[in-house]
Amino acid sequence: MVTRGFTNLLQIFPSSDMKKTAEFYERIGFRAESYLESIEPHICLYRDQIEIVLTSSNQENIVPNREIHGYGYDAYLITDNQEEMERSLSELGVRIVRPLLITDYNNKEFVFEDIDRRWIAVGKKQ
Repeated sequence: MVTRGFTNLLQIFPSSDMKKTAEFYERIGFRAESYLESIEPHICLYRDQIEIVLTSSNQENIVPNREIHGYGYDAYLITDNQEEMERSLSELGVRIVRPLLITDYNNKEFVFEDIDRRWIAVGKKQ
């Protein structure tokens, strides 16, 4: 019997305004595909090997993981080009909440905040 391991991860972000959230991600280089007429309306966001699916939330405000649980990111994107990514996002006016550094768990990463106040880490194990 041949078993195959996992190959990718798809991140799901609930949103109180999917179109507004999609516009933010399009501004930072994602391509949006809308499926708003589906039984479960959603928007898929694509950039490189990353896919994020926005779903409609019945909550007025999205509460980030760090507020619910006391710490933590809402997603972790992996890249070899942290410096370039941080500079690019900063030039686009995206709020960098933690500048590029080596963490105590030996990842080189920075963290930005999206329009729904989620903290997204961008980094890689050293």
